[in-house]
Amino acid sequence: MRAAIREIIETIILSLLLFIGIQFTVQTYQVEGASMYPTLSQGQYLLVNKVIYRHLNVGETVDIAAHKDDESPGSHIFPFHPPQRGEVVVFNAPEDPTRDFVKRVMGVPGDMVEIRNGRTYINGTRLQEDYAELDDFDEMEEFIVPANSYFVMGDNRRHSNDSRDWGTVPLEHIVGRAWVRYWPPHEIHVFPTEQVFSASASAVKGYQ
Repeated sequence: MRAAIREIIETIILSLLLFIGIQFTVQTYQVEGASMYPTLSQGQYLLVNKVIYRHLNVGETVDIAAHKDDESPGSHIFPFHPPQRGEVVVFNAPEDPTRDFVKRVMGVPGDMVEIRNGRTYINGTRLQEDYAELDDFDEMEEFIVPANSYFVMGDNRRHSNDSRDWGTVPLEHIVGRAWVRYWPPHEIHVFPTEQVFSASASAVKGYQ
């Protein structure tokens, strides 16, 4: 009898640990709206990797050692890697943190972003955006992405509320990276782990 009770308790504890682990690492989201079409459509479901962008604030760590580089615009240690150009991410909307948006990272800290005739240029290099529905009339002057921030846009440029409208997304607002589009079943897609695109020119120094 005791053995059976012990086994039940162990099973419950293991299940709870597994549940907590899953909640910590991944989260499910349903797509609302058409701002990421054709990559994502209304009603589709995503699994988002919440661990990939976990980071340690170097400033906070250095403070403990009574040493801080005041000239640094901000830096972090990423066990995996920071958000990269081309990755589809979920984040808390800067204007309303209670809402979650899904967009594509276009510019990382230090990048110079410009839009001409609907074409995006990163550090002077025009991107080949086969994944996007472009707007030929879209224009934006050169803009340097601040430290610890990311420039994001929806793939459906005419119907997306993004960094062109309200500015960059702070690193702390980013929840995670889109991992799998799993519903409906016939539209299952695993998002690539490598960069979708890169810029040949280096980012502006001092913003990494």
